[in-house]
Amino acid sequence: MTLDWLPESFAHPLHVPLADGVHLRPISPDDTDIDMVAVMGNQPMLWAKYGDAWGWPPATMTAEADREDLDRHAREMVTHESFNYAILPASEAALYGCVYIDPPEGADAVAGPAADVSFWVAADAPAGLGETVREFLPGWLAREWPFAAVRYPFGEVG
Repeated sequence: MTLDWLPESFAHPLHVPLADGVHLRPISPDDTDIDMVAVMGNQPMLWAKYGDAWGWPPATMTAEADREDLDRHAREMVTHESFNYAILPASEAALYGCVYIDPPEGADAVAGPAADVSFWVAADAPAGLGETVREFLPGWLAREWPFAAVRYPFGEVG
């Protein structure tokens, strides 16, 4: 079952070239090992950004809790409830960050197909990757997704 925020016929992208061998793909529970390294290695930065809104990531997050979270993200992508894309090198041996695409929330939610989008890039990701993602997302979302409006509630794109 898909939610009303996306057309029933919409198929989300499964592999998205970004730059220099870096790509986006839906995250999965099989990414737990690389996700734990990236998330816990950047936990203070991620908590400063998402802690108040999402309560994530807790300083004591276990691999089991992370795997459960990634499993939930994977299920939500299948049902088009929300989307979590991993930012990965060609080898997929590391996680450089994530892109989150969610239905708009709050009293000022936009009517029609719209999204709240956020992303983070790990401190040890290739230099300039955060700016590459920032520049890439608006065009990709306009070309490949059926959104009438995209908001960046955490301010990554202004």
